[in-house]
Amino acid sequence: MRAKNPLAAAAAVATALVLSACGGGSAELSAEDEPLRVGASPVPHAEILRFVDEELAADAGLDLEIVEFTDYVQPNVALDDGSIDANYFQTVPYLEEQEANAGYDFTALEPVHIEPLGIYSDSLTALADLPDGATVAIPNDPTNAGRALRLLAANDLVTLADTGDAAPTSLDIEGNPKNLQITEVEAAQLPRSLADVDAAVINGNYAIDADLSPAEDALALEEAEGNPNANLVVVRAGTEDDERIGQLEELLHSDEVRTFIEETYEGAVIPAF
Repeated sequence: MRAKNPLAAAAAVATALVLSACGGGSAELSAEDEPLRVGASPVPHAEILRFVDEELAADAGLDLEIVEFTDYVQPNVALDDGSIDANYFQTVPYLEEQEANAGYDFTALEPVHIEPLGIYSDSLTALADLPDGATVAIPNDPTNAGRALRLLAANDLVTLADTGDAAPTSLDIEGNPKNLQITEVEAAQLPRSLADVDAAVINGNYAIDADLSPAEDALALEEAEGNPNANLVVVRAGTEDDERIGQLEELLHSDEVRTFIEETYEGAVIPAF
């Protein structure tokens, strides 16, 4: 629609050009008026965000838009290129690995929950039944592969060299009394691999998404106490003071979200705050 006052319209255009030349403009000034776009794995991250959106966000004045990703790579790509404002799917060790490999400049916020890794099998009911030479699938990204190997070691299936804070790899296996054949599989594909291996170490979110109950179906689970692998919100460095991000953080660490996690996931997902 045309402006009724041509002079006013011209002045508005001139102002916009000045702001643009100075590096400002309406997009920058109105950023916090836009929906907060958060990338998340479908389960449990997007489910937790939907609870926040449906039950808490309106009263807090937060307009939340949830973007789902089914792998562990694209949420950081999208955050880096500005397609989303934050993501909620990863742990600090995984983030540090990604920053080292891809050069991302991100900031991790406060821990929200822990998803214990578990050892699952379609054919066995106890770890003691693993046969000699059994095939065991683990995640293929370095952080979760290291977690998986440590879980195997915690259950006396292998012994590992001392790698300090560094994630162990299959090359760090020093003892393997059952001659386990360790195979690495993309994390999202691990539940499907159960038909082809004797056992698989599966991330909690992918286990739940495949209708596995970590509390009931896992032959062994990571310990939650002292676990450094809490899931949290990650943002581009320098945007952590965005008012919308502050609102999301407050809601994710609320008593309502704690209760939702505890009642919905029954130990498969554990609040970390």
